[in-house]
Amino acid sequence: MTATLITNARLIDPEQGTVTAGAALLRDGVLAELFASPEPGVTDADRIDARGAFLAPGIVDIGVKVGEPGDRHKESYKTAGLAAAAGGVTTIVTRPDTTPAIDTPEVLEFIRDRAEDDSPVNVLPMAALTKGRAGREMTEIGFLLDAGAVAFTDCDHVVTDTKVLARAMTYARSLGALVIGHPQEPGLSKGGAATSGKFASLRGLPSVSPMAERMGLDRDIALVEMTGVRYHADQITTARALPALERAKKNGFDVTAGTSMHHLTLNEMDLADYRTFFKVKPPLRSEDDRQAVVEAVRSGLIDIIGSFHTPQDEESKRLPFEEAASGAVGLETMLPVLLRLYHSGELDLPTLFRALSLNPARRLGLPCGRMAAGAPADLVLFDADKPFILDRFKLQSKSKNTPFDGARLQGKVLATFVAGKAVYRSA
Repeated sequence: MTATLITNARLIDPEQGTVTAGAALLRDGVLAELFASPEPGVTDADRIDARGAFLAPGIVDIGVKVGEPGDRHKESYKTAGLAAAAGGVTTIVTRPDTTPAIDTPEVLEFIRDRAEDDSPVNVLPMAALTKGRAGREMTEIGFLLDAGAVAFTDCDHVVTDTKVLARAMTYARSLGALVIGHPQEPGLSKGGAATSGKFASLRGLPSVSPMAERMGLDRDIALVEMTGVRYHADQITTARALPALERAKKNGFDVTAGTSMHHLTLNEMDLADYRTFFKVKPPLRSEDDRQAVVEAVRSGLIDIIGSFHTPQDEESKRLPFEEAASGAVGLETMLPVLLRLYHSGELDLPTLFRALSLNPARRLGLPCGRMAAGAPADLVLFDADKPFILDRFKLQSKSKNTPFDGARLQGKVLATFVAGKAVYRSA
């Protein structure tokens, strides 16, 4: 394999919390050496002059929806992989909310084969926790682990039968499997298109109280205490849920939490014109909630940021707000959108990549996500200052449902490397 030397870069190390000038040598699929000098004397490698751009560990994106099987017209592994590469995402961790659900080893193996053939980036599948994501009978967790499942989740189909969930968690605990929950009380949140409050009332939108998230998280944490399972809350989006999360961590439970790019950068006021591209699940929250979640990421209370890439076709979005499908694409837009927080001074780059790369890799037991010699050469090179106006029709995804269409953003991916190979280079 040809070696590549990236010179004149600013190296982001989320483990050490530093940004330093230097260079990186990629050889045989790994980061062979890091240099403090921007122009080291290496002669047996292809050279890329970063010209002061940032070099960081590639993003590990947990919770990506791909339309195979069942909705290939919305997104395929090829288009999702291309979108990920263009966005600096080197590993996508896919959701099992497909048609049919990924709840058997046979379906999981089909997914793995398709992804290996079509995607230029790493693909790791999650499997359903219960059969058909129906919440009645747990899946064959052991067989699915053997087939390559990295975690188990029913996504936004919350298991309402607490005894079934407790049994599944107990069995997962015996195998060391990671369970990912969606903290919502399903009765309260049913039919909610906005967060309850003055804004939802003025707009006449069916709403859900932030307490639904708190109640769902409280139940899941109680079951974690009872079973000892490894648990990750996929999206924490409200200030009310944060004290419960903090208590669980202080009590020593094996609990981590994530949040989405949309809840970090948007709030409920963005729904003002009933624009359905802003309809996501959970619904966008208040500005106070947004700020509280940003602070939780900064402090490390929330561990992971994800795109929660959810492709929807035009027909499912061009409907009255209450009837429109939830979700937005985010693989290609996540990094430039989150750089808003860097430019505003809310998050520094090592903290951002701790949540985007290091922590998700650690939670899944992956060797990537680090800027260190010997780590996989899964990297993203980006210019944090380059301005552009987002045109959704230029996105690599089949579906174009992004709330950031026409937005002025700052930050462009210049190149993405997977195992040392450039899978994306900007024009």
